[in-house]
Amino acid sequence: MSDHGTLASSASPAAAASGLDRRRRFGSLFDVSRPGRRGVLLPPLDVPAADPAALFGASHRPEVEGEVEASEVDAVRHFTRLSQLNNAIDTALYPLGSCTMKHNPRINEEIARLAGFAETHPYTPEALAQGCLELMARLESALKALTGLARVTLQPSAGANGELTGVLMVRAAHAKAGNPRKFVLVPDSAHGTNPASAHFAGYEVRELASNARGTLDLAELASKMTEDVAALMITVPNTLGVFEENILEIARIVHAKGGYLYLDGANFNAFVGKARPADMGVDVMHMNLHKTFSTPHGGGGPGAGPVGVGEALVPFLPVPTVEPAGAGWRLEYDRPDSIGRMRTFYGNFGVLVRALTYIASYGDGIGEVAENAVLNAAYLRNRLAPFYHLKYDAPTYHEVVFDDRNQAARGVHNVDIAKRLMDFGFHPPTMSFPLIVPGALMIEPTESEPKEELDAFADAMIAIAKESEATPEVVTSAPHAMPIGRVDEATLAREASRPGSFAPVLRAPVRR
Repeated sequence: MSDHGTLASSASPAAAASGLDRRRRFGSLFDVSRPGRRGVLLPPLDVPAADPAALFGASHRPEVEGEVEASEVDAVRHFTRLSQLNNAIDTALYPLGSCTMKHNPRINEEIARLAGFAETHPYTPEALAQGCLELMARLESALKALTGLARVTLQPSAGANGELTGVLMVRAAHAKAGNPRKFVLVPDSAHGTNPASAHFAGYEVRELASNARGTLDLAELASKMTEDVAALMITVPNTLGVFEENILEIARIVHAKGGYLYLDGANFNAFVGKARPADMGVDVMHMNLHKTFSTPHGGGGPGAGPVGVGEALVPFLPVPTVEPAGAGWRLEYDRPDSIGRMRTFYGNFGVLVRALTYIASYGDGIGEVAENAVLNAAYLRNRLAPFYHLKYDAPTYHEVVFDDRNQAARGVHNVDIAKRLMDFGFHPPTMSFPLIVPGALMIEPTESEPKEELDAFADAMIAIAKESEATPEVVTSAPHAMPIGRVDEATLAREASRPGSFAPVLRAPVRR
């Protein structure tokens, strides 16, 4: 691979001339292990030596003989080579919709690594952790200003944890009023964790179907919104990238039956700084700080899912809350109606530091995040719409969801398009989600991508669409320029966790 859209031979002369054999380029650290090599110098043992096999016990892998013996140079070069094989956010546009993989400003990392933040122990007395408490108070204040809600808990450590927190507060409020109610309504365009969170909080879930525009059907909502319904959990914009244009009427219908309107704020980056959820009638929402306010989290990295609430739900916030104490701050645990603690200590603090840094960097101009995110998604939609099918024609916000209908007639499906895209130097988009779009290709360019990168990505997708027409076998056999050929995903999912089982999942050989 030389540049976006330009494919190099999978067995390029440059690679052959380099003298690097396959094991050195793509092998494991076991391949460079040599007896006697050490990465660190340790003093002589002052305790009895232990048998490594005995330490492994029943989990010992007999096919692995001994430990890796490698120098620091071996280890660093090995992992550096592996990192250079990745399609990553620091090398190209990373269109993973519903994960918002955007550039993480380096200033965030510098601030998060300050010793006063990074090295403060969770059990540090409040008097010695005033800086950390002030940071949390400032972040809550910023999120209150952006949402219009009365209070925010920073405790939840991810979006799903935030969802559960919000629904538990809704349940506690209904229970105190005398009836916790039985149901939660969830549209089919919501994030998949919504029904799971509602179930976990003790509710039965009733699904609401989307209409032809990909938005909530008001008639169905009105028919199902009874006094047995505790809340409607709605994602705005939804997983189709479509804004719920009737959000005010939706809120009216829910509130008329005494229910709460829960907003899944994972896609807050589509309108942050431009509109406030509280003004839309939202009672409770979680925000994925690791998405809207940076700290990209693909691969299961750390997250944060603060929850904002209206006045009616403030008494039920998790403990502790951060409260003013004279000229400083304290943690308040004496909250009789609280749902309790949702996480040990106070969430993923490093993500909170990064989020406040991101917000402070933009200041009053944070609305540019939404403007550019929506503009970039709309631009890609415009360029790709002639080549890929769009199930819903409502305006696109932060992401656009195409499908593979145009290519499927030639035997090319979304998984083939995704694998071919890697040949062009881009990570694949989200596939097979949302479920209401078979063969989905969910593309989220984020606000951090320049036009040149958007064009490079669009050119690659257009080239693949044309290949699907002229030479579909090129797409269905991809990838061609990656170190490992096409993998049998089904076998990999079942077998790869078992020792010695990786080799059979490769349909194509490891490429030299």
